[in-house]
Amino acid sequence: MCGFAGIARREARGVAPATLRRMAAVLHHRGPDGYGLFTGRRVGLAHTRLSIIDLAGGAQPLANEDGSVVVVYNGEVYNYLELQRELEALGHRFRTHCDTEVLVHGWEEWGAAMLDRLNGQFAFALYDRRREQIFLARDRFGVRPLFYALTGAGDLVFGSEVKALLASGEVEAAPDLRGFDEVFTFWAARAPRTPFRGIAQLEPGTCALWRDGALSIRRYYALDYPGAEAEPADALERLDEIMRDSVALRMRADVPVGGYLSGGLDSSITCALAAGLSPYELRTFSVTFEDPTLDESAYQLRLARELGSVHAVEHIRSGDIAAVFPAVIRHTETPLVRTAPAPLYLLSKLTRERGIKVVLTGEGSDELFLGYDLFKETAVRRFCLRQPGSAWRPRLFDRLYPYLGPGARGEPWRRFFLDAGGEDDPLFSHLPRFLLTSRIKEFYSRETKAELEGFDAMEELRQSLPEGFARWSPLHRAAYLEMTTLLASYLLSSQGDRMGMANSVEGRFPFLDHRLFEFAAALPASSKLRVLREKDVLRRWADDVVPRELARRPKQPYRAPDIPAFFEGGEPEYVTELLAPEALERTG
Repeated sequence: MCGFAGIARREARGVAPATLRRMAAVLHHRGPDGYGLFTGRRVGLAHTRLSIIDLAGGAQPLANEDGSVVVVYNGEVYNYLELQRELEALGHRFRTHCDTEVLVHGWEEWGAAMLDRLNGQFAFALYDRRREQIFLARDRFGVRPLFYALTGAGDLVFGSEVKALLASGEVEAAPDLRGFDEVFTFWAARAPRTPFRGIAQLEPGTCALWRDGALSIRRYYALDYPGAEAEPADALERLDEIMRDSVALRMRADVPVGGYLSGGLDSSITCALAAGLSPYELRTFSVTFEDPTLDESAYQLRLARELGSVHAVEHIRSGDIAAVFPAVIRHTETPLVRTAPAPLYLLSKLTRERGIKVVLTGEGSDELFLGYDLFKETAVRRFCLRQPGSAWRPRLFDRLYPYLGPGARGEPWRRFFLDAGGEDDPLFSHLPRFLLTSRIKEFYSRETKAELEGFDAMEELRQSLPEGFARWSPLHRAAYLEMTTLLASYLLSSQGDRMGMANSVEGRFPFLDHRLFEFAAALPASSKLRVLREKDVLRRWADDVVPRELARRPKQPYRAPDIPAFFEGGEPEYVTELLAPEALERTG
């Protein structure tokens, strides 16, 4: 895993090496193991390397034999060995043993169509010197980030993080209030928007071609939910085949691969499968909390003992989250509405201190197999709206969100779900969350409200939904919204890539193999959410993979202390400064 940056000039006036070095310097945390530059008449590329595959030979920027194709790349192509053999059979000669080289030869052989063959998590920029064009691409689900800006002169500035673009000195640092408004609606700005004016992010599953100052973008992978009428007879066998192969592919590395172990079903599955494949003693890592309602240490230790892993724990104490939060914000490059990324920042720090720089995690499973309470909530809301006068149906809400105390529930709480909106709204499943988050906007200043007048983040989302959206089942529509508004924009970014790479730790996500997504999306919704039992098909399969008590354990969502992190046990000085009247007036 790495960081990269670059500039492509419309006119052949070169890119100063000093500019590229500045851009690379702010990405050092993404790649402390190596550094490289490429400079040409119109294009300059910079790369910082976290060496995982072909430690000696995988330096970047990397070119083909005659130097006509040059790539900088952040990610992993897990099926690179199979692709390398295919390309060698077609006459291509490889000089390294790294997955990066598959990209340059794949471009020579297949052009942009090579993206359909890649199984991985990636963002890259490829310079085709014969055509004087830059090709940008991002993986199907948005695991790895890619930001870009077009200057007034038609130049393209791009990189793995926004800070690299700003370090170029050619992109202005200014807020985009519409991006902020999306954060205060969806928890994150939706690609291509960012919280920075004039800076965009490439959407997951898209690629872009820049030539002569013009950038064209197209989608190469679209989410679809065909949802069969009945579960196939061989569903468990097929799930077993894909899951085991997905984990095996993600164990490919020339360094030890560890695992994050939350104590839940998804991380337990990934660590259990990894333990049987690792040539090393598996290293596992967990985060725990002083608050017993947040702590899952008993389940974490149960599986660690079962696997015989070398287990390490980051125990979050009072004051820890507030102490690191400024660093967390620097790395996320966005406002946050939760503190949840901070413990993961500390966990990746512990992981790297223990000598591990690659970990498997369970992200993506809840989106694929309808694991979140939000999906149950959607089913209960639809059930209640069929008989609006029923007195007992709304009481089903009391079975959701068990971590909320009895005092937080009651008739007003139930009415909130029922009054959020009707089934005719395409955002029906997510309206309670969006409306609740949007209450943050009550704190906008008069000037901020005036600048945002006429902008409606939810309406813009409605207008962007794919053509087939209305044909999907209600729960599959909810899954699509969760994949596109929360997973890619927040969970894989603020809690995933950014918190791991802040400490030079690469996360790998077996549940986000596109073959597994397509398998899950083709199942009937009832295979995944059976009445109010989440991830049903995954749990049935997992009975033979992890201890039964973990396979059947109700989901406990990952949470971290929010208000107590800043206002109990000593208020950090920066909190007082940021909440001062003059500071609030200045920020709007």
